[in-house]
Amino acid sequence: MESLIIWIITAIIVMVILVPYFIQFRRKLNRDKALKAEAQELGADQPIAQFPQINQLECIGCGSCVDACPEGGVLGIVMGKATIINGLKCVGHGMCAEACPVGAIVIGLGDISKRDDIPFTDEHFQTNIPGLYVVGELGGLALIRNAIKQGNVAVEHIAKTLKKQDEDDQLLDVLIVGAGPAGLSAGLTAVKYNLNYLVVDRQGAGGTILHYPRKKLVMTRPVEIPLYGVLDKPEYTKEELLEIWEDAQKKFNLKIKSGLKLENVVQENGHFKVITNLESFKARTVVLALGRRGTPRKLNVPGEEQGKVMYRLLDAEAYQNDKILIVGGGDSAIEAAIGLAHQKGNIITISYRKDKFFRIKKRNAERIEKLIEENKVFVIYKSTVKEIKEKSVILNTERGEVEIENDYVFIFAGGEPPFALLKKIGIQFGVEVAQNALAG
Repeated sequence: MESLIIWIITAIIVMVILVPYFIQFRRKLNRDKALKAEAQELGADQPIAQFPQINQLECIGCGSCVDACPEGGVLGIVMGKATIINGLKCVGHGMCAEACPVGAIVIGLGDISKRDDIPFTDEHFQTNIPGLYVVGELGGLALIRNAIKQGNVAVEHIAKTLKKQDEDDQLLDVLIVGAGPAGLSAGLTAVKYNLNYLVVDRQGAGGTILHYPRKKLVMTRPVEIPLYGVLDKPEYTKEELLEIWEDAQKKFNLKIKSGLKLENVVQENGHFKVITNLESFKARTVVLALGRRGTPRKLNVPGEEQGKVMYRLLDAEAYQNDKILIVGGGDSAIEAAIGLAHQKGNIITISYRKDKFFRIKKRNAERIEKLIEENKVFVIYKSTVKEIKEKSVILNTERGEVEIENDYVFIFAGGEPPFALLKKIGIQFGVEVAQNALAG
């Protein structure tokens, strides 16, 4: 009798606890499998920067990595193993690798021998051209902390290996192109080692951060800025980061020259000649700390040349009581929509060519969904811009042409990366190095 009672209690426990857990677990597996298939169909499963590289032999399918990811939706469990669901959403925080109990995940770029968008560099971020370095997001790694580290590593290598054949005052030890986190880190490291250096940029200190919407939160995780100190807060706003860079620039008298756009880098007489739109410089070494976005990509539709059409949002508060169309479905577009929707009287419409937002950060997804539910943002999925008029915009949609009233258009269709410029300089990409190795 006693054993029967024990079996009954055990059966009840199984029914009440284990069965619901198993059902929920199976639903989650089926959901991840469906999301994986959808991502593959949309071409969103392949990452464009660093990403979790999962050793399938070591993975035990516990799901710790899935739960640890702050972006959500990057990883899932399919066939009992962790897999990438939406690689485009990965920004390389690395928390999944830290959470994996068996060490089955490594964050990196993977095999770049198949990539035509990643410049080949060594462990010091030196390219196939000795003395020419590529750091920051141009090299494929996102996150401010990565950019700061790479700028520091590259210039430390220069300081340790630099051989001065003469004392030409016109010849810089290092010219740094780009004044974002990577370029400023490189400049501060040059100050640390007393190198003759110069930082040039199209705008000034801040780089890509200058184009962020006001008060945008940027996750950094603890990182040390050369000479300046440690950034240990989990998040910083755009304004806080710009204040930090400005403070570092003043404190260490960083030499930055703005208004200069890189046009070419050529080798002559044992050094580099760096050619910009306004002047040229001579340097023993060069560090390219450019962004990947490059020139904003245009839609090439009638009316796009009008002054009401813009490709970045600098100050959302400047727009109030306006009818605004935002074109795009990435984080930049969503962040602009969020910022503009919080201003007085704005009517915000998003035109996106796909049927759902698929590449955005978890925080952005939650905020935009709330604004959509509150009718503060309207979305027209599966739509494209046909024509931009003075007071309206014509969209192509599933139901035919739709004309909406409009005061301003913000286009976030990505940018034309500076890969052509790098190839003109002679920098090889991963796939080219692999092909040359096979040919040799």
